[in-house]
Amino acid sequence: MDCRRRASSISLLSRHLSLLLVTSILTANSCSASRKISVPSSDQNEKVTLALYYETLCPYCSNFIVNYLTRLFDTGLISVVDLKLVPYGNAKIRSNNTITCQHGPWECLLNTIESCAIHVWPGLNEHFPFIYCIETLVYEGNYTQWESCFEKLGLDQTPITNCYNSGCGKELELQYAEETDNLKPPHKFVPWVTVDGEPLGDDYRNFISYICKAYKSTKVPGACSSLSFKTNPKEKENSILPVCCTEETKNSILSQMRSVIASWIRQVYMAAYV
Repeated sequence: MDCRRRASSISLLSRHLSLLLVTSILTANSCSASRKISVPSSDQNEKVTLALYYETLCPYCSNFIVNYLTRLFDTGLISVVDLKLVPYGNAKIRSNNTITCQHGPWECLLNTIESCAIHVWPGLNEHFPFIYCIETLVYEGNYTQWESCFEKLGLDQTPITNCYNSGCGKELELQYAEETDNLKPPHKFVPWVTVDGEPLGDDYRNFISYICKAYKSTKVPGACSSLSFKTNPKEKENSILPVCCTEETKNSILSQMRSVIASWIRQVYMAAYV
């Protein structure tokens, strides 16, 4: 009798342990799994994909989110757009998967927090207000007060804190790093904006024209009816491009400057002795 009870107890314990093991595996993989599963609805196939690759403390990124990207919502154009936010930017992966960010530890923190927000609240109407709140504080120079966005929006901070502390946020950032580093052509700066995978380069602020041009439905959105689809406004030709460059782009620019200066010095030197 004791043997049967013991065998029954062992069997029950084994089932509990198996359940715990499966649960722990699912929990460990939940951070990556939820990022990979995507079942588009039929109407999403007609939408234009707008992707923003950015970093949280680049002032030009916060300016774009706060003062430009919101036009999608103001005009109703968001109804035909699949907006994708990728908060990684010009960060770098060092040894042991350590991430260093262009604007320091605060940027790494906020990149991860915004990644967690996208993961925890996958709906655009859920995570965008939170990201917009943080980027507004960045735009105003008050990014250290980012936690006030939970209270402002009536959001529970716990899932974001758990995401960050569990290492899930770090895993999300590593996935964003891989996605950003695999862009073709490679991104040269942020904000880096693509429409249906095509980069807009230095004309990123004119993104609505590109969206309207890419939209294939016969029903033209109202926001597009008055646009001429001009993709290179003349007023930008002589302006300084508002971007945060990658290290590679900076080095290329410096190399070109050195070459120009060296050429100018040679010309001056030769002119002096002719």
